[in-house]
Amino acid sequence: MNKKILISGGAGFIGSHLCDFFINNGDIVWCIDNFITSNKKNIEHLLKDKNFIFIEEDITTINEDKIDEKFDYVLHFASPASPIDYLKYPIETLKVNSIGTEKMLNIALKSNSTFLFSSTSEVYGDPLVSTQDEQYWGNVNPIGVRSVYDEGKRFGEALIMAYHRKFKLNTKIIRIFNTYGPRMRLNDGRVIPNFIYNALNNKPLPIYGDGKQTRSFCYIDDLIEGIVKVLEVDYNLPINLGNPEEFTIIELAEKIEKIFGKKLGTQYKEPMPDDPKKRKPDINLAKKLLNWEPKISLEEGLKKTIEYYII
Repeated sequence: MNKKILISGGAGFIGSHLCDFFINNGDIVWCIDNFITSNKKNIEHLLKDKNFIFIEEDITTINEDKIDEKFDYVLHFASPASPIDYLKYPIETLKVNSIGTEKMLNIALKSNSTFLFSSTSEVYGDPLVSTQDEQYWGNVNPIGVRSVYDEGKRFGEALIMAYHRKFKLNTKIIRIFNTYGPRMRLNDGRVIPNFIYNALNNKPLPIYGDGKQTRSFCYIDDLIEGIVKVLEVDYNLPINLGNPEEFTIIELAEKIEKIFGKKLGTQYKEPMPDDPKKRKPDINLAKKLLNWEPKISLEEGLKKTIEYYII
């Protein structure tokens, strides 16, 4: 039976891939986006589909009464998500993860929908433990420049758990670790699009700090599969979704050079404020609950992503 799904931030990188998945599944998708950091091009191919309804509005100011459908799923993916974006839009980032989250929760409450929130590995801050599991409370600077995103997401999680406990709403929280793939903006400031942009323009690869900081990179198709599985399990606490393979930024630069088949060199810059030194998810909970783990290697995912920008 076809489901009705509301996705905020549905024209964004992850949101648009979710829209594709559910439309291809025969479901009816309502997408809300104001294009503050997303791109209409991501959903252009869906606009003529009878099962796709697009609303161009800011989720923090939308009139909830206008959304009077009975949804099976309400998925909240609206938020700037890269340092460049949330430093440019600090107030908007805080609002979309607080006021926006409350509005989406109220929409879900009206139709007793399953509600899913896209949280982030940034809730762990600059972790004092290597490999972060869901029990780790994090090491976050609450007043640093990145706090608008880190604390916005932490507040969102707290609000969601309050709705779950008070109203018995079926809520889900996913903590997304670095995800990449087609449709990322090449100027969004995150390391993979940064490197691809510079490689396409024969420029040295910019490395902030010493390049020994680690990240784990999950390809978008793997993430979408994990998100869909989260919707189907009876579990309401946060779940890490990411790829536990850990690479230094220097190693990533070497892989980019190898795929492009040219020596680009690196350009070292001042480290970003409060930039985490380690970022590696513990996904044992996802493996156990969802029978899920990423299948696409970094090399394969990078090749697929680069092809998108070359074609």
